[in-house]
Amino acid sequence: MAWIWLILAGLSEMLGVTFMNWALKRHRWFLWVAMVVAFSASFGGLELALRTLPMGTAYAIWTGIGAAGGVLTGMLFFGESRDWRKLLWVAVILSATIGLKLVA
Repeated sequence: MAWIWLILAGLSEMLGVTFMNWALKRHRWFLWVAMVVAFSASFGGLELALRTLPMGTAYAIWTGIGAAGGVLTGMLFFGESRDWRKLLWVAVILSATIGLKLVA
């Protein structure tokens, strides 16, 4: 169950960053509320995962999901560069995340 919490926490982190970007561009109060809710869910899920998983592994996977997801969300929804080198480094982040899971 801890791994599910961790994955949901990472996805919530990604969602929080997305809402933050929208809030900065559109200046709507409900986007700020959604951002706070998403980040709260992210930290809550991380806290639940840390009850079982080692801190180093959990934190690295949480940040990896958030970082890779943030880059991909920027590319897909916010018109950010889709340079192959960015995709290569996202693949490195995801590979390292999977590697940490395998040795944990």
